[in-house]
Amino acid sequence: MLCRSSTKLLNICIASLCRAHSLEKAESVIADSIRLGILPNVVTYNTLIDAYCQLVGVDAAFCVLDRMREAGIRPDVISYNSLMAGAAKEGLLPRLEGLFDEMCQKGINPDVWSFNTLMHCFFASGKPDEATKIFWYIMNNDLSPSPATFNIMINGLCKNNYADYALTLFWYLRSCGFVPQLITYNTLINGLCKAGRVQAAKRILKELGESGNAPNAITYTTVMKCCFKYKQFRHGFEILLDMERKGYTFDGYAYCTVIAALVKEGRTKEATDYMEQMMRSGIQLDIVSYNTLINLYCREGNLEAVSKLLCDMEKRGLECDKYTHTIMINGLCRSGDIKRATEHLYSMNMEGFDSKLVAYNCVVDGLGKAGQIDHAMEMFKSMERKDTFTYSSVVHNLCKARRYSCASKLLLSCLRNGLKLLDSAQQAVINGLYSSGFPSEAKRLRSIIRTAQMLRY
Repeated sequence: MLCRSSTKLLNICIASLCRAHSLEKAESVIADSIRLGILPNVVTYNTLIDAYCQLVGVDAAFCVLDRMREAGIRPDVISYNSLMAGAAKEGLLPRLEGLFDEMCQKGINPDVWSFNTLMHCFFASGKPDEATKIFWYIMNNDLSPSPATFNIMINGLCKNNYADYALTLFWYLRSCGFVPQLITYNTLINGLCKAGRVQAAKRILKELGESGNAPNAITYTTVMKCCFKYKQFRHGFEILLDMERKGYTFDGYAYCTVIAALVKEGRTKEATDYMEQMMRSGIQLDIVSYNTLINLYCREGNLEAVSKLLCDMEKRGLECDKYTHTIMINGLCRSGDIKRATEHLYSMNMEGFDSKLVAYNCVVDGLGKAGQIDHAMEMFKSMERKDTFTYSSVVHNLCKARRYSCASKLLLSCLRNGLKLLDSAQQAVINGLYSSGFPSEAKRLRSIIRTAQMLRY
């Protein structure tokens, strides 16, 4: 009895040290207990295996198995489940499959968590067919699937672009008596939103409300952001009002989602109100939050407030990312301060940021709108990467400067290279050629555009 109680106390001690990430002390306690005649059991070693998987890696954890065998202790399904979870965490599918096979060869029957881990790793490795086979094996062999089994399956299908199948499976499981919990609903709603299935996500949200499981802030925010992303602003704001009516506490993510959507809609007064509400709530801002607020102030032309935010970021040890710089460059261009925008772009180049295309586009367009078309053309020619917006912007600004011949040549070059410009840019060139007394050139250009459209489709 004394030995059994002592081993139990040993296990409690080892578990506490492992939770405190003190593996060396845990190992030292085990060594001391053995010298005192208190022998560790399978629970002791399983605790150690799980800790090594979490803190060091599956290779270090696997060595504990050899120590168990040397001590005459037979590893059990929990031992292998921990090792498999460690392999899954590191994305080592072949290693996980090897552990699963070894467990079966040693006569240790896998449980539902063994299969759950295997299924999860197949999904994470982009093998949804293999994962689906595991799922139906669980269902057809009386392995008592847990809610986690269904959540892994639904989440995996959604992440592998099978949102429709996930939705069908969800309804099938419901018809079989499965009672989904909030996490299942949230998993499905998130997957549908990422797949662009806005209507289906809203339908599941409504069903969730009718099921007796109250949606939480994560549920509402996920659907709301999806509505804003696909320009269904009215539905997004309806969800926002529903959240407010029900007294949900907003987090920084929810606030930024709303503020960004209001800014896009040009509703800066409301965006400012939400921004002030967020600041009053004491939410700690991250870089995404700062970028959202900087974008709002830039659109208002309040560069003094932008400077204060940048100072606040610096005090908190946050560094501007490429989105911060791009937002500021766009704001400076919108306010007409092209000189500072250009200087800021050059500083981005000096700091080595990648993917500066949007920032360059802002400055090129700003230079054109400010009447500095020659400077804009110089920067345009120096750009390593260009997209549809780059060319469309330059063509528009060339037309604004009444340089229709140059705009026509650039447009023709784009068409020959298979690049489609904005319809408004194409029409601006045609209208300009007509108005400047070159109707034949305008008709020829219109014919080339139509031919290019037919070849494209």
